[in-house]
Amino acid sequence: MQRYFVPSTQFSNQELIITGDDAHHINRVMRMDLEDQIICCNDLGESFLCEITKLTNDDVHLLIVEWLKETKELPVNVIIASGLPKGDKLELIIQKATELGCNQFVPFNAARSIAKWDEKKGDKKLDRWVKIAKEAAEQSHRTRIPAIQKPCSFEELIKLSEKFDYKMVAFEEAAKAGEKSQFASLLHTMKPGQSILVVFGPEGGLTEKEIKQLNGQGFVTCGLGPRILRTETAPFYVLSAISYHFELQGVN
Repeated sequence: MQRYFVPSTQFSNQELIITGDDAHHINRVMRMDLEDQIICCNDLGESFLCEITKLTNDDVHLLIVEWLKETKELPVNVIIASGLPKGDKLELIIQKATELGCNQFVPFNAARSIAKWDEKKGDKKLDRWVKIAKEAAEQSHRTRIPAIQKPCSFEELIKLSEKFDYKMVAFEEAAKAGEKSQFASLLHTMKPGQSILVVFGPEGGLTEKEIKQLNGQGFVTCGLGPRILRTETAPFYVLSAISYHFELQGVN
C-alpha cells in the first residue's frame, strides 16, 4: 500500500488534504480513484489508514479510517555524521541509511574533505537530500523522515555531540590494528530509547588530530571488522549491526 508523509497542518479532525507533488503522484502516477486507500504519516510519527473521498487537479481529500499502531523505527536513535564525500556519495548514504533506520544526518567539513559546500547552491542541494530521505522513508514503510542538517564545521560537530548518549568514530587505522570489540561493547551497553552519534571520515579518512579531538570529547574509536570499508559503505555496516542487535536478536 502506498505511503505518504503529510504535515500535521494538513490534518483536520478525521480528515486531511494532500497537495503538491504527492497529490500529483496519487492522481497522475498511481491513478488512484475514490475509495482507494493509502497510509499517511504525520510529523509525530503516527500513521493512519486513509480513504480517498475527493480528487481534484490540485489536491486529494481523505478520511481517516484507522489509526495504525506500527513499530517501524529502530529502538535506538542513530545519528550519522559524514565527512563531506565526493560526487553523489552523500545522496547514496542518505537514501540507503534512511532505509536502514537512520534518525538524523549531519554532514560536516572534515580536514580531508575534497568536496566543498557551496553556499550559493546549498539550499537547492539540501532540498534534494530531504526529498531523497522522504522517498526512501516512504519506500521502506517508515513512520518518520530522518532530519538532515546543513553541513557544519568540525568544531560545530564537536559541540553538537554533547547532546547524545553515546558517541563513536569509525577509524580505519583501528581496524587495521585489529580492534574489534569496542563497537560490540557499545551495543551491549546501549538501551532502547537512547541515542548514538557515529562519525565517519571522507574518502581520505579522518586525521590523527581529528581523532584525538573526538576522543577528548568522549568518542569511542571503533574498527568495523577486518576489512576497510568505503566512506559510503561504513554507515550501512553500522546500521545493519544495530538493527541485528536490537531488532533481530530482540534485545530490550
